[in-house]
Amino acid sequence: MLQKTHTLAGVVAAECVIIHFNQPLISWEAGTALLIGCIVGPLADIDKKGSTMARILLPLSWVLQLLRVKHRTLTHSLLFLVLLGYLLAPLPEFFYWTILAAYASHPLIDLLNDQGVALLWPINKKFRLLPKPIGIDTGSFQEIVFRIILAVVAIILPFISLGSF
Repeated sequence: MLQKTHTLAGVVAAECVIIHFNQPLISWEAGTALLIGCIVGPLADIDKKGSTMARILLPLSWVLQLLRVKHRTLTHSLLFLVLLGYLLAPLPEFFYWTILAAYASHPLIDLLNDQGVALLWPINKKFRLLPKPIGIDTGSFQEIVFRIILAVVAIILPFISLGSF
């Protein structure tokens, strides 16, 4: 999936956390959470040379390249998500869950890709939610449709739970 798709997924994940914590949508906390979703949603692609995240966080991307970390392995794995959870433990609960949910949205939607994700890395088995022939190829028409659906969800979700905001 492309960065803009992961960004929208991160925003939807952040909105879900905002709703769960009954945080007013018009607040510094909610605004920060939405910004976190925008930034953290595509972050797992730091392992892909040339991606926006790899260019922004070049030193970390170089380290991953030196360690020969392949795309959709370590940074897309459940192990990494657990390690991230431990590192984020000192944060306030609202921001802890916002970052974790936004980050988890990345491998979750990559499971729809025809290439799959090594969720159990270092075991190299790739998992996917759709059969390979109907998986969503990066940059394809199907991804554009999926991104539009995510955008609609991101717009409608706050209105659906308006009583919570």
